[in-house]
Formats: sequence, structure tokens, C-alpha cells
Amino acid sequence: MVEKAYKFRFYPTPEQENLLRRTLGCVRLIYNKALAARTQAWYEKKEQVSYKQTSTMLTNWKKQEDLDFLDRVSSVPLQQGLRHLQTAFTNFFSGRAKYPNFKKKRMGWQCRIYKVCI
Repeated sequence: MVEKAYKFRFYPTPEQENLLRRTLGCVRLIYNKALAARTQAWYEKKEQVSYKQTSTMLTNWKKQEDLDFLDRVSSVPLQQGLRHLQTAFTNFFSGRAKYPNFKKKRMGWQCRIYKVCI
């Protein structure tokens, strides 16, 4: 199987831009909440939190009244954000990277869309 990468730039309509901003904001929120939960669990209980546990946390966060807006975006990018955090922790524990940082709103936004063609 040959892997190819393409880089595209597109100019979204205002509706599409609104949806993208909302989705990426939710991804950043979930990433930061999961990072805070993992950090707190380590410092308070010396316990490591796995990807599966953060995925369960995401389900619980979606049920909270103040975070009900998470249901209005696709769950795929939210799960991908948790997978990115897991990769960041894996790289940290193997010595390839520093401890993961909290994401800021003004860091710039990017999106990866994967499509596997067989």
C-alpha cells in the first residue's frame, strides 16, 4: 500500500467556518480537560489515566448540562483529540518529547482528515 499526502487550502463559507471554529474549540476544550484530569490524577493519587478512561470521561462530560454543546459537533474530532493527547503522553514517557502543554485559543488551528484508499 502506498501512502500519499496532499495539502489543500479551502475557503469556507461563513456557515462552514462557524462549524469548523465550533468543532476545533470543542476539541481544544476536551484536550485541555483530559490533560488536566490526567495531571491531577497523577499529582493527587500517583495514578495514570489511560485513553480508555479519558474516553469514558468524554461520554460523561457530554452528559453534563454546562457542556451540552459537545453533542452539537461530531464525536470523531473529539476522540481524535484524545488520541493526540495519548500520543503526546506516550512520547513523553518514552523520552521523545516534553510534558504535553495545554492548548490555547490563539495557537492557530489546523485539522487533519484521514482517508484511506485501498
